[in-house]
Amino acid sequence: MERIVCLGIGYLFGLFQTAYIYGRMHGIDIRQYGSGNAGTTNTLRVLGTKAGLIVFAGDVLKCVLAVAISTALFGKSHPDMVYLFKMYAAAGAILGHNFPFYLNFKGGKGIAATAGLILSFHPAFLPVGILVFFGIFFTTHYVSLGSLLVYAVFIIQITVLGQMGLFTGMSQPHLVELYMIAAFLTIMAYYKHRENIKRLLKGEERKTYLTKKEK
Repeated sequence: MERIVCLGIGYLFGLFQTAYIYGRMHGIDIRQYGSGNAGTTNTLRVLGTKAGLIVFAGDVLKCVLAVAISTALFGKSHPDMVYLFKMYAAAGAILGHNFPFYLNFKGGKGIAATAGLILSFHPAFLPVGILVFFGIFFTTHYVSLGSLLVYAVFIIQITVLGQMGLFTGMSQPHLVELYMIAAFLTIMAYYKHRENIKRLLKGEERKTYLTKKEK
């Protein structure tokens, strides 16, 4: 039951479509411009750096809040499962962001929300996530490549550190469940980026620069 509640809390927070709301406040439906994606990168390209940063912060925050509330509700009563509840809440937020029912399930790709997961999950994951993403982004200017590599590293890191005992008190079945959710999120991220992957392989992926605004 706790898992469903955490997933539901996450989904409700994920429904706060920062890019869509910000776009509407400026007279546009962001999904009808640029790549058509209701996320940080498309907002940055269409509306500029300030807008992109606001949308990024909003999408990160909604996942962080969902995780925090789920932890507050169930963390003390089930301390051995706290990281599992965090993962369910974050997964719900990412699903809500990617597939908002009131926008015909057309949302974003979940990367900023995933940053919220990494930020709120465990301190061990944040430095690596930051290093991988920004290292790739500032080297290649491919947001998609940085995002995909963050997920690849995340699934490896959570499995290795989990087996090394990072999540104190978690049973092996619960650890496996944790890995499975992380794997699901990784697969979903790669699926949502399937067109980006094709363009990357062809050398046709569009680069993103923080100092440029697309008209």
